[in-house]
Amino acid sequence: MTAHADTKTIDQFLAENPDVDVSQAWEKCWGTLADIKGKIAARFPGLEFEANCADREYYTSPNGEFEGSFQAWSGPGCEWLVNSWLGNRKASILDMNTTAFLGQDTDVPHFVMVFGTIPKLFFYFDFTPRRNLMVDADYLDRYYTPINDEYLALRGNPDFQWSVSHGPYMRALTNPSTQSLTAELNETNIDLLSDYAYRMLDHWTGWLDDASIIPEAEQSALRVYDHKVRELGYARDPMNKLAEQVFGADQVDYMLNLRMGREQMNRNS
Repeated sequence: MTAHADTKTIDQFLAENPDVDVSQAWEKCWGTLADIKGKIAARFPGLEFEANCADREYYTSPNGEFEGSFQAWSGPGCEWLVNSWLGNRKASILDMNTTAFLGQDTDVPHFVMVFGTIPKLFFYFDFTPRRNLMVDADYLDRYYTPINDEYLALRGNPDFQWSVSHGPYMRALTNPSTQSLTAELNETNIDLLSDYAYRMLDHWTGWLDDASIIPEAEQSALRVYDHKVRELGYARDPMNKLAEQVFGADQVDYMLNLRMGREQMNRNS
């Protein structure tokens, strides 16, 4: 039986087109992600580079099949800012992202952005909530209602198809800001999604400018919640299976701990 496009696995997409050179897409998408990372970093001038990433500016898998980069920063206001990519630019698969997990002095949503190639274009965008949207209508209206029209415009664009994660936890992360889309890999689609991401960044930085300070007595519970979401979001990603095939389980465990910032979480728990 042929899988519906919405529910195809990454492996199925790659099996159909395993040897596409996606180098130009990497250059364009990575340029956008690096620029957005730079704009976020400028918003938090006290960020410091994480020392355990010093040897990860560029690395390869033992068999040379995968290459990538992982760079992370932490500091006041932004607990964990990551700019990373992993894949094979000559063989269809890329995972590129910029993520910013905020500190607990505010409950503004976190910022998550992913570009990928499978070799179709993949795009994931998310304002990860810090409150229960099912019961906190004020939080919902403050951060998700203002972007509703823009969200629906992209979600309704016929050039993009919804992509369903096979991981139940990843679907549990879905919220009113989540875009998880595939499309034809071309500059027009990359530009449209980049423009969308920059508009979302403008919303996000505006919310930070107007954010209320969380009372210190409430920050510890928010920190526990934030750290658990970070941990599970990386640990339960079904894409980890693909990385294990290339790097091995032990190395992937190390990479996951690095990616979620376990050392930083332990320092600040």
